[in-house]
Amino acid sequence: MKLDRLIGILSILLQREKVTAPELAAQFEVSRRTIQRDIEALCRAGIPISTAQGAGGGITIMEGYRVDRTVLTAPEMQAILAGLRSLDSVSGTRRYVRLMEKLAAGTGELVPEGAHLLIDLSSWYKTSLSPKIECIQEAIERHYTITFRYFAPGGETTRTVEPYYLVFHWSTWYVWGWCRTRKDYRLFKLNRITELAAGEVFAPRPAPLPDLKPERVFPAVYQVTVLFDPTCCWRLVEEYGIDRFHVEPNGWLRFTGSFPDADSVLSWVLTFGDHAELVEPQELRERLAALTETLARRYRKEEHVARQ
Repeated sequence: MKLDRLIGILSILLQREKVTAPELAAQFEVSRRTIQRDIEALCRAGIPISTAQGAGGGITIMEGYRVDRTVLTAPEMQAILAGLRSLDSVSGTRRYVRLMEKLAAGTGELVPEGAHLLIDLSSWYKTSLSPKIECIQEAIERHYTITFRYFAPGGETTRTVEPYYLVFHWSTWYVWGWCRTRKDYRLFKLNRITELAAGEVFAPRPAPLPDLKPERVFPAVYQVTVLFDPTCCWRLVEEYGIDRFHVEPNGWLRFTGSFPDADSVLSWVLTFGDHAELVEPQELRERLAALTETLARRYRKEEHVARQ
């Protein structure tokens, strides 16, 4: 990708006194003409680059803009490499690690051995998620709209969005962009997107960064209290942390928390089976009682036989 290559060329120029176009072409596996266009693009971006022809010539960046390679320590470079590997874990490629290897070429121990930090952002949806990320990345870079079907609690809709950011948050991938249906910026979960396709070219807006505070994305509609059997302690710690519940005198765990909708509350409590009791609010307690009665009737043998 051109952006990756521009970053790579700039990084090399910041670390080396001089480099030739053939060296860069071989390193990034492109033609010398492509390297020349990249250098022109960097110059247009305001980077003070000069070129000299003939013996001893090459491409260099003005003194004062060059960065001493020792500015970044070995642990810092390991952290950068771990981040790049984490991006590769999503796409299933080695694109970003290869970029790091190219940056390290000719700089000695820029990326030392012995990495001890590993980040894997892949998920159960890796085969379907990676193509979506690739498609959205390209659409963001080229300013294409994206169209898709979106599955949400309120039903299925078809959306056209001007994409601006890919976001990894709450262990999930999202795309943030201007939704032409809602006439506002929206955050869409990639796992709920199907039939994704690139659309027409759009003029970029001055897009704000997404507000990722939980209360903004998941507004608190229901404040709930749930009692849990002590055997559920590990799961409460894993999902919400040790500070979200306390131990009652009888050993049961009293949890309090907020949820954006009723279905989220009921489905979550049901996953604990008979090890949980929804105490408040009374409205949802009554709905859960009615739901469990419906489920009980559904799974009684005589009704199951009658439906066959």
